[in-house]
Amino acid sequence: MLYVLLDTLRDRFIAWGVYWVFMLLDQLVFRALVSASLAFLLVLLAGRPVIGWLRAKKIGDTGLTDAEALRRHTASKANIPTMGGILIVGAIAASTLLLADIRNFYVILGLVVLLWLAALGGVDDWLKLTVATRATGASRQGLYAWEKLVFQLGLGVLIGYFAYHYGDSAAPKNLSHVLNLPFQRTYDPSAMFGNSEADGLNTSLIFLPRVVFVIVALLMITGMSNAVNITDGMDGLAGGISAAVAAGLAVLAYIAGSQADAQRVLVPFVAYSDELLILAAAVAGACLGFLWWNCSPAQVFMGDTGSLALGGTLAYIGVVIRQEILLLIMSGIFLIEIGSVVAQVGYFKYTRIRTGAGQRLFKIAPYHHHLHLSGWTEQQVVARFWILSCILVVLALALVKVR
Repeated sequence: MLYVLLDTLRDRFIAWGVYWVFMLLDQLVFRALVSASLAFLLVLLAGRPVIGWLRAKKIGDTGLTDAEALRRHTASKANIPTMGGILIVGAIAASTLLLADIRNFYVILGLVVLLWLAALGGVDDWLKLTVATRATGASRQGLYAWEKLVFQLGLGVLIGYFAYHYGDSAAPKNLSHVLNLPFQRTYDPSAMFGNSEADGLNTSLIFLPRVVFVIVALLMITGMSNAVNITDGMDGLAGGISAAVAAGLAVLAYIAGSQADAQRVLVPFVAYSDELLILAAAVAGACLGFLWWNCSPAQVFMGDTGSLALGGTLAYIGVVIRQEILLLIMSGIFLIEIGSVVAQVGYFKYTRIRTGAGQRLFKIAPYHHHLHLSGWTEQQVVARFWILSCILVVLALALVKVR
C-alpha cells in the first residue's frame, strides 16, 4: 500500500522536492527488511493481549493424545492457548499489504493462499476445541481428513491455474512454466547476448503444460501445508524451521525476480515475481516473532490456523519462482516428519495383512516424538532440527551455483 501510494504520488513528490524522503520505498530489499521487522514486531506486541484473549475464551489445548506413551508429556501442555496462528497470519498479511505492491497478481494470489488455509485451519481448530461445549455433534473432532483435502486440493488447482495463465502475459519464452531441474542451466552463457529473447536459453529446457503445472502446484501446496501441520508438535519446532525456510525462499525470490541476477546464476527469471520477496520476508519475521511466545515452555501454540497457512504459503512461493526442488531440500525436516507418518501407517497396515498383527517402524510418529521417547529432550529435538534446517537452507542456496 505504501509503495502504491509512492508510485501514485512520485511525480508530485519530485516536483515538491521531497521525493528523497520516500525514495527508500523504491528499493525492494529495503521494503523486504522492513516487512520482516514489522511482522516480527506485530507478533511481539500483539502476543500478550491475543494470548490473554484466547485464554479468556478458553481456546486452549486439551493435551489429549491417542498415544499412551505421550500422555505424560502432553499433560504438561494442557490448557495452553492454541490458534496462535492468527498472530502469524495477521502479521504476514498486514506487513505484505503495507509494503508490497498490492497490484502485483502474484502478491494477491499469495495472500489468497495464506488466508484460505488460515481459515481452513481455524475451522478445524475451533471444532476440536469446542467439542465439549457443543450441544450437538460432540463426537466430531475437527474437520474430517477428506474435508481438509478437498479445500487444500481445490486451492491448489485454482492457484496453479491462475498462476500459469498470469505467466502467459510475460515473454514469449516465459520461464514461469519451466521445469527447473537440479544442476541444469536455464541459460547458455555462450549465447546470452543475441538479439531475441529466446537467445541465450538452454535448448533442452522443458516447459510444463498447463495440466502438469496445476498438478505440481496442488501437490506442493497440499503436501507442504500438511507437512508443516504434522511437524507442529513441539514448542518452537515448526515456527523455527519455517523461519529458516522462508529466509531461504526470500533469497531465491529476489534472484528469480531480477532478470540480471537470474541470468548471472543461470536460474529461471520469472517476471513480476520480485514482490514475493516481501511476502517471504514477512513469513520469516512473523515466525521469529512467534518464537518469542512459542519457545519452550510455550505460552501459545499456532494450531492448524498457523501451520496450514505457513506450509501452503511457502509452497506457493516455491512454485511461482520455479524452485520446487530447492524448496523441498530446504524443507527436509518437514519431509522427514510427514514421511515418518506415511511410513508408519503403511508399514503397520502391511504387517497386519501379512502377519495378522500390525508392527511399527517407530515408537510413535511423527519422528520428533520417536526421538523424544528414545531419550532426547524436547529442547534437544527442536534445537537439532533447527540446526539441520539451517544447514539444508545453506545447501540449497549453494546448489543454485552448481550448474
